[in-house]
Amino acid sequence: MARLSQVFTSKEREFFDLLDEAAANNARAARLLARVLDEVPEHAELARDVLDCEHEGDRITHAILQRLNQGAATPLERDDVLELASTLDDVVDLTEETADYLVLYRIEAPMAQAQRQAMILVRSCDAVAQALAALRHGHDLSALIMEMHRLENEGDREVREAIASLFEGGIDPMVIIRWKDIFERLEEAIDATESVANVLEGIVIKRR
Repeated sequence: MARLSQVFTSKEREFFDLLDEAAANNARAARLLARVLDEVPEHAELARDVLDCEHEGDRITHAILQRLNQGAATPLERDDVLELASTLDDVVDLTEETADYLVLYRIEAPMAQAQRQAMILVRSCDAVAQALAALRHGHDLSALIMEMHRLENEGDREVREAIASLFEGGIDPMVIIRWKDIFERLEEAIDATESVANVLEGIVIKRR
């Protein structure tokens, strides 16, 4: 397995290149979002940078779909390539949506719970990138897949505590609604990284 990457054709390697690009783009978007949450309200320019990542994700996804439609040889089953492309794109879409909410809702002060969620997302995106690299080179993915599942569970706990905190201390109802939306978008972005883990897990099972 460790030498598997050496037998791929150039066309097959293109798919791994694009998947790696998508994962790196997601990690960049997650880090930008974490900065947005750290630097509110001075965050509008960073939010535009997250939007640029979302556009880049669309470009990468389109490039993968175009190659699939052209019948190019794939290093994985075609359905698996398609599902990886789709789930990776979901991550950056939801990351951008969160940044957009921060601008639309004119958030003026950070909440520590959202900052912690953003860092969970960063770690999840990093684990996805490492897992795709391991897949490419035929290495064991089990520890990275377990880490993605663990981070998703951590994100679930964080969002439950975050939403509960909104109902303490007489917070303005409009503030509650806005932050609840942001917490839930962050949770969905983290959940999307676990969806990537599920696809990878399925690929590993097929290879056994």
